[in-house]
Amino acid sequence: MHSELPVRGEEKLHIPGKFLLLILTVVCAALMILTFNTRIFSGVFNTVAGIIVTPFQRGVTTIAVWIGDQAQRLDNISRLQEEVSALQEQVDTLTTDNTALQQNQYELAQLRILYNLDAQYEDYVKTGARIIAKDAGNWFHSFIIDKGYNDGLAIDMNVLAGSGLVGRIVDIGPDWARVQSVIADNSSISGMVLSTADNLIVDGDLEMYNEGLIRFSKLTDNAGRVTIGEKIVTSNVSDKYLPGILIGYITTIENDANNLTKSGTLTPAVDFEHLETVLVIMEVKQTGDSN
Repeated sequence: MHSELPVRGEEKLHIPGKFLLLILTVVCAALMILTFNTRIFSGVFNTVAGIIVTPFQRGVTTIAVWIGDQAQRLDNISRLQEEVSALQEQVDTLTTDNTALQQNQYELAQLRILYNLDAQYEDYVKTGARIIAKDAGNWFHSFIIDKGYNDGLAIDMNVLAGSGLVGRIVDIGPDWARVQSVIADNSSISGMVLSTADNLIVDGDLEMYNEGLIRFSKLTDNAGRVTIGEKIVTSNVSDKYLPGILIGYITTIENDANNLTKSGTLTPAVDFEHLETVLVIMEVKQTGDSN
């Protein structure tokens, strides 16, 4: 095996980087001076520029334009996002305001109904109350209001809503009261036909109220004057209900098997599916132990 010895004179020339940069800078400066002050190499430089520099500049220009377009596009997107965010805030604000307005309009409508109802029974002193709970089921056959005996309420006070009678207070606490409505299965009211003063009994029936109706019975109408559409109100002989309060309207009527009385169905004056506020008459009718 032969080892190769370095040959004298073949050592590599090593130039420090800072001296090489200085040399290149001087050369470039000299070439620039020659270019600007003389026409030497002008043809060669023009040719090199045409072959190398010009396409390079074109590429750089294209890239610069593309970068500018992308920057402008990003700026537009950012601005649009800000505008969309601002518009969304406006939409949210308008939605909230619109919801509040609708709620206010709804409450105003409810207050107008109660106001008209209050005027309809102006002989009675009344107080408003809000329903805060109800028994299970689709209908307000039994529910709780937000006032009690601390507010002057008492058991058997009559409760109104819509166009007439809701029911009466059957249980009470310091700041709450339970109301049993006329559609409850155990409700029974002495009523009369407003136009003829003929007496009858109105009985609650939750199953029948699925059709929006309740029952009446024991109507004495020997003259045959009572017809469909007649108003039925609480009668003077009812011990739990003050007289003259609208219960509903006759929907159907038929003769009983004894041919002495009649029975049928009523459409209540109150929508027992949508109750929120009621009026309580601040007076109790106390004349006996019957209905």
